Amino acid sequence: MKASRVVALGAAVLVLAGAVVGVGVWRGWLPDPRGWFANPSVSGVSELRLPEGAVRPLATGLRAPWGLAFLPDGTALVTERDTARILSVGASGQVTEVQRLAEVRPGGEGGLLGIAVSPSYAQDRWVYVYYTAESDNRIARLRLGERPEPILTGLPSARIHNGGRIAFGPDRMLYVGTGDAGERGQAQDRAALGGKILRVTPDGQPAPGNPYGDSPVYSYGHRNVQGLAWDGQGRLFAAEFGQNRYDELNLIQPGGNYGWPVVEGPSGDDRFVAPLATWATGDASPSGIAVAGDRVYVACLRGRRLYRVGLDGGSAQALLVGAYGRLRYVAVAPDGALWVLTSNRDGRGSPARDDDRILRMTV
Repeated sequence: MKASRVVALGAAVLVLAGAVVGVGVWRGWLPDPRGWFANPSVSGVSELRLPEGAVRPLATGLRAPWGLAFLPDGTALVTERDTARILSVGASGQVTEVQRLAEVRPGGEGGLLGIAVSPSYAQDRWVYVYYTAESDNRIARLRLGERPEPILTGLPSARIHNGGRIAFGPDRMLYVGTGDAGERGQAQDRAALGGKILRVTPDGQPAPGNPYGDSPVYSYGHRNVQGLAWDGQGRLFAAEFGQNRYDELNLIQPGGNYGWPVVEGPSGDDRFVAPLATWATGDASPSGIAVAGDRVYVACLRGRRLYRVGLDGGSAQALLVGAYGRLRYVAVAPDGALWVLTSNRDGRGSPARDDDRILRMTV
């Protein structure tokens, strides 16, 4: 980065310890010869170093934890991708196995993935899971300790790009992030379920008000969505894995086409919704996300960091850089702290002795 640009941006971007990587906001992009796109107002990521004691291991010895959802009493339910276990994790970190799902067929990036708690849990006791079965990915609901009841089947599955995130929105509908399962053409085919964000009722039916009538499709043109979260205005944000150039943070519009596989990252083509922010794939591989206040937190696998980004995609900061390895998910706990899942025992990490961990972080 040229010194003149650093000076010009000094008031807007704090650069600590020289840790600057490429990121941008889709608004007034200019071509940059370094191979990424830069917005003149936000052209760097500062590394935010947290004070001592801001991060502590809450639970250790897990195996590739993937999803996390809180029950009304503050207990967390955590899925392990490869063991097909649902764990109960208390606020003090005690871990208890709730059950193991015999229906799950782990392999590659598939297995027991996302988990969500019914917004009416106090009355119906339903917990929802996304998992890889014998011939597909599917969503089922269960009461803890009981056999799952499939409500949405036929989601494409493969050893890669299985999507897997599920979350209830402010409208009490269930949103589903799917991947293209290695079949790129699915993402642009609105009749296919791969490469989409789906919106369904708690019974698994297409939700009323969806953009394409009697279809669960809410947005399309996605490669592999593993992050879903809403801000205080009810706006949906999603994180998406790119291929070789750009990972994305997107603001989701009903019926929006996000471009894959025609484009990856920003394109200038008005047929496609442009991303809020992009990163080089080596600096991100974004999985789970959370919104806390006016910031989106993005857990990164290959990038081994947690990004904190403004709701407009700007003012990006990198936290926990390299400190805990691959990060799979981040969630806001009932007390306002962030819980972060590591993913170092997923076959691609370098696990430490006490991996995998749930970290409790205050910012």
